[in-house]
Parts: sequence; C-alpha cells; structure tokens
Amino acid sequence: MGLEVSTGAPEPQLHLIQANGVRLACHEWRPELRGRLPTLVLVHATGFHGRVWQQTVNRLPDRHILALDQRGHGQSEAAPFDTWETFGRDLAGVAAALGLQGAQGVGHSMGAHALVQAAAFEPGRFARLLLVDPVLRAPTEYLGPPVPPGTLHPAAGRKSHFESAQAMQQRFAQRSPYALFDAQVLHDYCEHGLRPAPSGAGYELCCAPAYEGSIYPMARQNAGVFASIRSLDIPVWVVRARAQDPSILPWDPLGSPTWPGLAAEFRHGRDLHFKDNTHFLPMEDPGLMARLMGEASSA
Repeated sequence: MGLEVSTGAPEPQLHLIQANGVRLACHEWRPELRGRLPTLVLVHATGFHGRVWQQTVNRLPDRHILALDQRGHGQSEAAPFDTWETFGRDLAGVAAALGLQGAQGVGHSMGAHALVQAAAFEPGRFARLLLVDPVLRAPTEYLGPPVPPGTLHPAAGRKSHFESAQAMQQRFAQRSPYALFDAQVLHDYCEHGLRPAPSGAGYELCCAPAYEGSIYPMARQNAGVFASIRSLDIPVWVVRARAQDPSILPWDPLGSPTWPGLAAEFRHGRDLHFKDNTHFLPMEDPGLMARLMGEASSA
C-alpha cells in the first residue's frame, strides 16, 4: 500500500530571508506542526525550485516542512556566485536565521551538495541528511584546472519564454527528462517556475537559462566539499540512481553523477542504489521519495 496523498494540502507560507548577502525564498508547509517532529528541509536541483517538492509534501501530512528556492531560482534573488560553496553558505544562513535545530535535510543533485556544506558550516542545525543523487564526484576529479570565466553549459540556450504554464507543460511533456516526471510534479514545476515577462507578454523562466548554464560547469571546482563530508558526525544516506550510460555522448543526463564510493567517506554513511531510477528520481516518483524520507527519519 502506498502513502496517502493529501489532496487538500494548504498552500505553503512564503518567507523571504536575508542570508549570506542575498534574499532567499523559503516555503513553509504546516507551521502549526513546528516542533512536533524534526523539521524536514528540502533543497532542489539546478534549474528547479522549492515547489517541485509539492507532491512529496502531500504524502507527508504529519510533518513540518521547509523548501528553499536556491539563489537564482524560483522567487529567490539571482545574485552572482563564485563557487558551489556559495549555495551551501546560503542554506547555512537560512538554517541559522530560522533557528533550526536537529532538522532532517533532504537534497537533490546540486541541492544535496549544498546541504552537505550547510550541515558542516552550522553544526547542530541538521541531525541527519538524505542525499538524492548528489553531484559529488571522486576526490581526484576536483583536481583539474579552474573553469575559464564565462563558461556556459548548453542549458544556457534553452527556451525561456512561454505563453503560459500550460503551454510550457505541453511542450515539455514529451521531452526528456520531463517525460519521465510524475504528471502532477511536471505541472507544479511549470506552474511555479515562471514569472511574468518584463515585456508584459507571456512568461519567462524564474531560473534564467544563462544563470542555470553558469552553474553546471563549476560542478567539479569545489574540492572543499570533502572537508565538509568528513566533518559530519550525523547519519547520512546517499541515494544513487542508475549508472551513466557511456554510449550516450557527450554524457548521459539521466545517469547518476554520484561517486559510488561517496557514502563510505561519511562517518555514518549508508549507500542505497536504485538502479531502475534516473537522476530525476524525486520528480519521477514522489511516493518513493516520501517513503525514503520517512524511513530515514525513523532509522
């Protein structure tokens, strides 16, 4: 039997928090439950936003939940950054501003990378972490030369303007990776991932393609994340999706970016391999995501 889905879940409260020199948006579900169980803090992947977790939240009706819009995403300020460490500093600042203690952090992809550093920068704010296919490679892969300034990923060229959220959803429904998403998750991504275009005609992506495209090339520039990994004295579950397919060139975007040896680098790490899921597991299967959060909470 699957987890119950709440169809009448209230809209989250929006908080705008000044942290690490940037204005960040944080969505809060069920504030009346604050303090009853450890708060769940959800951190999204590059190019998405906090409301993409809505269908997972609906399956956890008895939890107090916060979801951050990382800088440059959703309703947060698109401030510049120098390294992925910046995203960790942002999250650490939000955790401190909210006075979190003993929270359960759940991060996906780049959001998981940020969460590891936030937990290290603010000890005690997080009591356990669930990292879903984190962008964390083997230590040797962080030894390469710096990425030249201005380097952009091909995502910088993606379509940014849409007539409506419905038009965006219709365009994406048959395209990879969005065709793999739970239909309601795709709806939430589109519904909350647009803002009115400055021209007054239609809508544009909240996470500008050029901003998204500037994030990916810096994935292997933050070697300091391993100091954070080794400093954590809390349980950490590492969820890995299927391996990347080397026959897909230049790279397989649906395969896992996570080093298989990562869990062993944590003092209390546990490795879980979901070989039938892709890198977009939280969007593919919010029911599985909610179950993992529940299991991690009670472990």
